[in-house]
Amino acid sequence: MRIVLVVAGVVLMALGLIWFLQGINVLPGSFMTGQMQWAVYGAIAFVAGLLLFVRGRRRI
Repeated sequence: MRIVLVVAGVVLMALGLIWFLQGINVLPGSFMTGQMQWAVYGAIAFVAGLLLFVRGRRRI
């Protein structure tokens, strides 16, 4: 289960970063480019992925 959380967290952080960069118009070439709502969605996804990653790496 821990591996699944870590992998899901990394994937979600990567997607969130891409969405954020497209939303702030750094990565062009998509319908998301320059749309501030995608920057917000990306930031939320990145934080959610970070929480999953930390949860998966935590020792109990």
